[in-house]
Amino acid sequence: MQGRFGDGAVEYQTPQQPPGQSAVFRYMSPLPIRFVLVETSHPGNIGAVARAMKNMGMRELVLVKPREFPHPDATARAAGADDLLAGARVVETLAEAIADCGLVLATTARTRDQYFRILEAREAATRMVAEARSGTGAVAVLFGTERFGLSNEQLLAAHALLRIPANPDYASLNIGMAAQLIAYEILMARHQPGMYQVEREAPLATPEQMERFYVHLQQVMDEVGFRDRTQGGTSLMGRIRRLFTRAELDGNEVNILRGLLTSVQSRRRKAGNEH
Repeated sequence: MQGRFGDGAVEYQTPQQPPGQSAVFRYMSPLPIRFVLVETSHPGNIGAVARAMKNMGMRELVLVKPREFPHPDATARAAGADDLLAGARVVETLAEAIADCGLVLATTARTRDQYFRILEAREAATRMVAEARSGTGAVAVLFGTERFGLSNEQLLAAHALLRIPANPDYASLNIGMAAQLIAYEILMARHQPGMYQVEREAPLATPEQMERFYVHLQQVMDEVGFRDRTQGGTSLMGRIRRLFTRAELDGNEVNILRGLLTSVQSRRRKAGNEH
């Protein structure tokens, strides 16, 4: 049975519920939670994600270098979610897709990772809803390519990895299925108030702010002769990025660190001039 509230929200009641019980969903205005599809190969999968999002009241879809879009297969698989496809934003880089975001989560099939925090879908949804409601920036969920998922470099953009529990003997979900499950958990989390509270003095630093910090940090490391002594000499900055991403720095904290780096540079230049 379906009815409407005075504010335009939709109420659903399942007839199978016992007397006195009902499953009631109030569809509120969308939260700033976006799904970001990175280099999707098959346009039909874009349509499937759009359909999953619209089913669960989500609106914001961003596509990073899709192989083919727009495309009839995307429209067909969207099954009526054409408005989401029409409103999808297409960008060339992941950095563009998440530049204004606070919390960023990346989907993964990994059950554990020594470098990243892993959240199961339900916990992740609760966190996303709380962050989106806090008004401290958009939230992004990243989905990788059909064959290989997200690259290690792309994972560095995420504060944590999002995993959907599945049969360990056959944990094979396509993008559309994964998007549907995550969107459902987000919808359910919206109706579980008070499960997660965001407590911070300032919004999370945006990926753009973090990238400027990393560039600044690399400059200072080069100036003071701090060399990469990891195996192969290529993984130090990756480890540093993961360290600061796990710390979930806010904008003020990034400014403090950059002020410290600037002070180091100023003192070195002053010392150099004295000699």
